[in-house]
Amino acid sequence: MDENQYNSLIEKIATMMENDEISVDEQNVQKLQKYKDNVKSNSNLNEDDSLKLVYESLLYLKLKNSDSGDPLQKGDEFGAGFS
Repeated sequence: MDENQYNSLIEKIATMMENDEISVDEQNVQKLQKYKDNVKSNSNLNEDDSLKLVYESLLYLKLKNSDSGDPLQKGDEFGAGFS
């Protein structure tokens, strides 16, 4: 999966989370299972990488909801997988 596809999937999962009103600080793996399953069905990522993408989606939402500018650009400052 190329970087654009990966970023697009992060945005898709983040939108789902927003619609479900998931807290950007959610850490309960059972609550995040729905999103991990969605990632796995829409990509060729394994379990660990799917969960990593879900957590990156939460970080994306946190950055998006802050006044720090473009979350895809700011993600690099935190070592996030999106840019």
